[in-house]
Amino acid sequence: MTTPTTPAPEAASGEQLHAGDTVTLVPTGTESAAATPVPAASPSENAVAASEGIKEAVSEQSRTVGQIIDDLDSLALDVGSFHVSVWDALVVIMVITCVILFAWLASKGAHAVLRRITKLDASQRLLAEKLLTIAVWAIAILMGIDLLGIDLTALAVFSGAFGLAIGFGLQKTFGNLIAGIILLMDKSIKPGDVIAVADQAGNSTFGQIRKIGIRAVSITTRDQKEYLIPNENLMVNQVENWSYSSRNVRMQVPVGVSYNCDLKLAEELMLEAAKSSKRVKKSPPPTVWLDQYGESSVDFIIHCWITDPEAGIGNIRSEVLKKLWDLFQESEIEIPFPQRDLNLRGNAQFDQLVAAIAQRVDGKAKD
Repeated sequence: MTTPTTPAPEAASGEQLHAGDTVTLVPTGTESAAATPVPAASPSENAVAASEGIKEAVSEQSRTVGQIIDDLDSLALDVGSFHVSVWDALVVIMVITCVILFAWLASKGAHAVLRRITKLDASQRLLAEKLLTIAVWAIAILMGIDLLGIDLTALAVFSGAFGLAIGFGLQKTFGNLIAGIILLMDKSIKPGDVIAVADQAGNSTFGQIRKIGIRAVSITTRDQKEYLIPNENLMVNQVENWSYSSRNVRMQVPVGVSYNCDLKLAEELMLEAAKSSKRVKKSPPPTVWLDQYGESSVDFIIHCWITDPEAGIGNIRSEVLKKLWDLFQESEIEIPFPQRDLNLRGNAQFDQLVAAIAQRVDGKAKD
């Protein structure tokens, strides 16, 4: 039986093979096992890339701690190609906590440095602090995303959904944020201003702006009621600002005196009562105007100027009127009561009524 042989190959360098040389024969139509790579099983992708790096770094330092981390990492949930474990959740919580703490401390430190190195007024400083806070938190969030190893391209779908949420659900929130920044930029309303506000019943009162927040402006009235007014309302609606360009506010105190009194003396006493208040300005001085001849009195109005409307107006009016009462009592100037003159026309029925009343009065007198 004749066995087929394979022709001996030539040497790689072109030399001929000689007797006694060792030759490895490869079957025709087959390939070497080493030439075909065996595909490796692809492991699940870790949802938090930072957890793997932290685990490796800790395992190199301490095997005990590394074993604990491995045990925590074994308690996992595989969702598709993602591997989410208890260790991943702990890393996410630690990173979020560190980011929040860093942003809070950095914003506080930045505000302190801003107050020291700048000479801005209250509204400019508040605007700079808000912009600085937004920048610090944006940087901190980006740092947290980088530490967690989150691919920003994966947030494309989320950013689109977030944009729709802003367009529909969060439109008012972002509108109030932009409105608050605009109010601070044009200085139309700033902390410390006194503006007129109205409560739910429609009663108008005044209050002082305590804080301009991201969503609303905090206004405190004299009775310590705090109103939270959305920023958009103050930017769109009409606002009565008592201290926009000047803190000088003129207030009125109405006074009525008798027709029989000395009007010039009464006017002098009114001016004296107004000047006696410490909060009333000396310049411009108080003035007294004769308003009208009323039904029962001659009506005057005392005009006073103050520079601290946030401290209240009713207390000054009360102080002036109490002082004026004492001065009127000393000078015997009368503050009249309402007076009415009744004119009764005579007729038969009226005369009968008067006669009947007279008879009854006489009868009681005789008894």
